[in-house]
Amino acid sequence: MPDMPWTTPTAPAPAPAPDAEVYVMASRFETKTLLGALRFALKSPAIVFQIRKAPGAHGAALRGRVGSRTFLTLSAWESRDALYRFARSEPHRSNSRAAAAFMKESAFTFWTAPASDLPITWEEAERRLAAEQARY
Repeated sequence: MPDMPWTTPTAPAPAPAPDAEVYVMASRFETKTLLGALRFALKSPAIVFQIRKAPGAHGAALRGRVGSRTFLTLSAWESRDALYRFARSEPHRSNSRAAAAFMKESAFTFWTAPASDLPITWEEAERRLAAEQARY
């Protein structure tokens, strides 16, 4: 599965001011099986499309490694509430509940950053995910 590079929303929303703070989320998912990874990969484009139209979204990216059954997501939001509204909306809500059945491991990390840091790099996301996992 090719990476889906950082994409900004298509919904008519103003870009954040460079000095504004954005709420960032990075996640890492590992599926139990290759079939689970294929299912995750097939559902991913719908979620990325949903983010592109989600109120409060400032951008998102996906890195998928089907062969190793691992996926990374990265997104930036105008607020924590905007992210949570997205997570509770369809199709994300249903897809994430269904994915729980074939997920081996999941990790999440959240932080704020100046909008001028967008797009957030994969290196930064992976560093923060590793630090979060080291805490446990």
